[in-house]
Formats: sequence, structure tokens, C-alpha cells
Amino acid sequence: MSRAPVLLVGFAATNQAVCAQLAERGHAVVAADDAPGEQARRQAAAMGIDFVERPAVEDWPALVAGARLVVPTPGLPESHPSLSAAAAADTPVASELDLAQRWDARPTLAVTGTNGKTSATLLAAAMLDASGIEVKVAGNTETPLVEAIRDDRPAAFVVEASSFRLGHSRSYRPAVGAWLNFAPNHLDVHASLASYRAAKAALWTRADEHAVSVVNRDDPVVVAHAPDQGRVLTFGVGEGDFRVGGEALWAWSEKLADIEDLHRSGPHELSNHLAAAAVAMAAGAKLEGVREALLAWTGLPHRVALVAEHNGVRFFDDSKATTPHAVRAAVCSVGQSSGQTDGRTVLIAGGRNKGLELGPMAEVADRLRSVVAIGEAAAEVEEVFAPSCPVSVAQSMEEALEQAAAMARSGDAVLLSPGCASFDWYGSYAERGDHFSRLARELIGGSP
Repeated sequence: MSRAPVLLVGFAATNQAVCAQLAERGHAVVAADDAPGEQARRQAAAMGIDFVERPAVEDWPALVAGARLVVPTPGLPESHPSLSAAAAADTPVASELDLAQRWDARPTLAVTGTNGKTSATLLAAAMLDASGIEVKVAGNTETPLVEAIRDDRPAAFVVEASSFRLGHSRSYRPAVGAWLNFAPNHLDVHASLASYRAAKAALWTRADEHAVSVVNRDDPVVVAHAPDQGRVLTFGVGEGDFRVGGEALWAWSEKLADIEDLHRSGPHELSNHLAAAAVAMAAGAKLEGVREALLAWTGLPHRVALVAEHNGVRFFDDSKATTPHAVRAAVCSVGQSSGQTDGRTVLIAGGRNKGLELGPMAEVADRLRSVVAIGEAAAEVEEVFAPSCPVSVAQSMEEALEQAAAMARSGDAVLLSPGCASFDWYGSYAERGDHFSRLARELIGGSP
């Protein structure tokens, strides 16, 4: 075994878990972090590893040259000097997914997509659990896959596979890989839209004759990347092995559930339900287990969640929506959920743009009563919607909600669906959504 160390670039939760696994296997480790927090310093000291804080650009070639493997933290920008140094030195790069699969032979079921990953991942896991198959959820969650494999009980792992992880993977090959959808995102991390697309497509790059690929028939980008190897299952709102038909969800000729019996039934939610069913059944879930999980599924917080209702106006928290693609889906979903006929949606949008073109949000302008623009991207949001509908600008969430509520009429929906990240005003999308929800309930006097 080479005694050259493994270089961890970034030392947050995932690479701390990688470090622990490497140490147990007798590997030397060096970690370097551009902006370390106190927790990272303490953890590095407790693990007894060399820890390089805030290396300069010119330091990276020497750090990489002394390593036998580079493991980037998820979300490390593709422009980071460690990656160009690794390429110049011909030093291998690996993701936590690569390492976990190297260390554990149990199958992984991976879900990627611009939107809906978490929902589809958790729902697929619930379907397998209801079928008596023990699985563990990992990846782009609180538990990295390298940490999840410590548990010897699961028969398989359901992995939320972000582009941040897939983009740095060199050997990862899931037993089942589902790609939900594709739209521009994370251009603050990926070098270009093509690079982001390639990171997603890496889910299927190494598919072999044993792999199962779950393909969204409704998304042309996903269809164009469908692999030639292995088994392909398709899903789609209109067509596919898993599809919508006659107001029900179907798996081939078997009915999964009637749509009227589901708690969440927006078009994008139905697509996620179908994808989850395809993943779960490819991994051995039974029809009854899939049906049981579908009927019990109430969705996740901050995903088009109804948080208040007053005088015929419904208030929805969709703070998780950080792309224009997600905003469009949310506006369409809210119209359906609210039973809108003459009603419209008052949209609260903005925040910190992730390098995305916000123009596509205007495609749903005909469904809007008005828009309240917030955050650093308020001027961009105003520019997008001003030609099509009334726009106002708010300097705080309190002001935004007051303006939105004043403009909404009975039968309308007030929707927080920002299309941008939260980090200008908040620490996370959850904090933003919680604040909006609390303000909405306070505004209407605590009405349920």
C-alpha cells in the first residue's frame, strides 16, 4: 500500500466521514480547507490528521503532488485550483460515492435530477420499507454514503445523488439509477450548463448489462442520455412503463393508486411518485408496499406546502424552489391545489441568484395576479415579470408577505417560490420557509 496520503479538499461533514473511514483502513490523510470553521479544526485535531487552513492558490500543486488520491468535498466548484492541480499531476480524483462503493458491495439505488430528488428518494425508501426490504437513505442528506455503510442491517442504500457528488465520481455505478428531470442550476459551482448536464449524466455513464436505468419520458435531455446498456424503465405523466392514465397511477398494467386518494398530486409530484415507484419496484418492492407508501405520503416541508388559509386565500411555502424550473412547477401545482378557476397566484420570488437565467419564470406570468420581488435578485425578478404583470419590491419577508396578502383576492394563492438561494437573508431554505410560514400564520391571526 502506498504511504502517500489521501488529500481531502474541504473538511465538512462528508469529508469528515471519509476521513474516519480512511483512518480505520490504515490510510494517511491530509485535509485542506479554504474557510474552516471551529468544528472542522476540532475534528481534525481529534482525528490526528494534518490540517492545512486557507491554502493559497500556489500551494495546491505541492499538496496534490504529495497525495495519491484527491477527494473533493461535495459542492467544490469545478474551477477550484485543487482540481486543475490534480489534472496537471495526473493524481486520481474520487467522490465519496466512489469510495463507499469500493468499500461496500451492497447495491445502491440512486436518484438525481434538478428538482424532486429528496422527495423521490424518501418515497422510494418508504415503498421498499413497506415491502419488507430494509434500506437506508444516504448521499445528499444528513448521512453521507460513506457513513451509511457502517450500518450492516440495510440490504441496499437509496442515494440522493446530487451533481455535486456525481460530478466528481470516477467509478460509481448504481444498481438502479433514476434521472428525474433537467433544468439549469448550480452554475455557481459547475463551469457551464454543459458541465452540469454531464455531471447528471454521470449517473449512467458506467451502466453495464446488470444496471437498471429509470428514465423520464417527458424530459428530452434525460431521454437523450438514456444508456444503451442494461434494463431501461420509463416513467411519464402521459406515457411510460410507469404512467398516469384514467386519473390513476399505473405500473405497466397494474394500478398503483387513484390520484384522488393521494395527498400530493401536482403534475411534478405525480412524476416524482412514478419515478419512486419505478426505483422501488426495480429493487424488489411489492405492488402493495408501493401502494401503501403512496397513500401515506404527505410530502416534505417547504415543497408547495399549504401553511395557512384565510378569507379564501391559501398561503404556500415552496422555499425549496431555488430554480426557475421549480417555480414554474410550483405555480402550476398551486393552481391545481387551490382549485383555482378565476383565482390567480401572488408570487414571492427572489433571493441570491445561483448564476441562472431567471427569464423562464415568465412562462407562468399568465397565471399570476402579481409578483413581490425580494432579496439580492429583486431587480432581476422585476425585470423578468414587469412586462407581463404587476411587480413590487419588498425589503424584508415581513414586507413581502404584507404586500402579497394585500394584493390577493378570495380564491387566490400566495406562494413563496423564490427561484433563488436563501443565503442573502437566511442561513438555509428551511429557515426562509419557516419564517414565511410563521409570518403567514401571524398575519391571519393564527388561523389553521
